[in-house]
Amino acid sequence: MSEPLLKKVQALSPCGLHQMAYWEWGQADNPRVLVCVHGLSRQGRDFDAVARRLSDRYRVICPDVVGRGESDWLGDPRNYQLPQYVSDMVTLLARLGVSQVDWLGTSMGGLIGLALAAMPSSPVGRLILNDVGPTIEFVALQRIAGYLGRAPQFENCQQGAEYLRGISEGFGPHTDEQWLQLSRAMFKADGDRCRLHYDPRIGQGLAGLTPELAKAGEAQLWAAYDAVRCPTLLLRGTESDLLSAATAQAMTLRGPRARVVEFAHVGHAPTLVTEDQIAVVEAFLEEGRR
Repeated sequence: MSEPLLKKVQALSPCGLHQMAYWEWGQADNPRVLVCVHGLSRQGRDFDAVARRLSDRYRVICPDVVGRGESDWLGDPRNYQLPQYVSDMVTLLARLGVSQVDWLGTSMGGLIGLALAAMPSSPVGRLILNDVGPTIEFVALQRIAGYLGRAPQFENCQQGAEYLRGISEGFGPHTDEQWLQLSRAMFKADGDRCRLHYDPRIGQGLAGLTPELAKAGEAQLWAAYDAVRCPTLLLRGTESDLLSAATAQAMTLRGPRARVVEFAHVGHAPTLVTEDQIAVVEAFLEEGRR
């Protein structure tokens, strides 16, 4: 399949119902399902390259987490939190009608997958965490908070893509064509201009975050990680400011004892559009087919 189908599922938050969009690649009756979930300010089309590679073997599902992309915005921004995102994914999995999925999550998407994989009778069969772990470096959170929530407008997608490139140096080297492809779905029409696709309020939770609060959340995430029992692959950019080498090493020694693969000259986070990065994902998933 060269292009995905856009579908939606109705989910529930404390302030009412909302629609979560997802992009579906491959055959709808394929029992092998790969769920790919994006980072905090991104959207489901980030995984186009991975999905094109794998859609002959997988039904690939790429949600736009609520508040992003083609999904609704929440009435109360306080609900832009991990428990809401996990709840929405449980609803999505019920819609898909499968008992087991493999999970590929970048940053926030990895934390959502981690939370699901830690649950008793988890539906996650194989877990790939892309540049994220239980300990998230506070300096990275401060960096993200510095741009998240702004609502700039642009004359066109090209101008917007240049803006995104300026705040996304951690993604590593990309050709102009690769970067434009990653950027196209990041904008919505706004009159005769365009804006970023997400609700500017998704970052409100970072505004009041302190090192103490971050530490409290870290303890909960390590407890979840220690409860994971499925095979786990950890991807890391060697220059990541969010996932330290020490945290990655610790993740190999406890919980599911993740296998770590690092990509040189990349920070937070690998975009999984280059051949070497996609090949690592593909090889790990293929192990589960044997």
